[in-house]
Amino acid sequence: MAQLEHATADRVFAALANPTRREILEMLLEGERTVQAIAERFEMARPSVSEHLRVLRESGLVGEDKRGRYRYYRVEPEPLHELQSWLSPFERYWRARLRALGEVLDTMPDHPENPEEQPCATPRPR
Repeated sequence: MAQLEHATADRVFAALANPTRREILEMLLEGERTVQAIAERFEMARPSVSEHLRVLRESGLVGEDKRGRYRYYRVEPEPLHELQSWLSPFERYWRARLRALGEVLDTMPDHPENPEEQPCATPRPR
């Protein structure tokens, strides 16, 4: 399992916490874009888009290339791979728990023979 450093994880999670930055990342999956192209799609000022891109760059999620007067932004996959590797044990844990629950539920009858005799759950007093 790849080790995700705490500082890196904090930056990546902070960058992904913002819905606009997640949308920018999704847009960049389609291909490189300039700040202007991103700003037009989101109907926001270029300085606002630049700030979002700065956060994404500092987290390592986005890279940039300067060509002439323009900067082109692209997705950098490595932080996402590290994040996926870090999250994998949690996914395996919950899949195993849900599989065990499914096995228990499979052993239970779909309809009790005498529903009146089945104990009812009563709410606990608060």
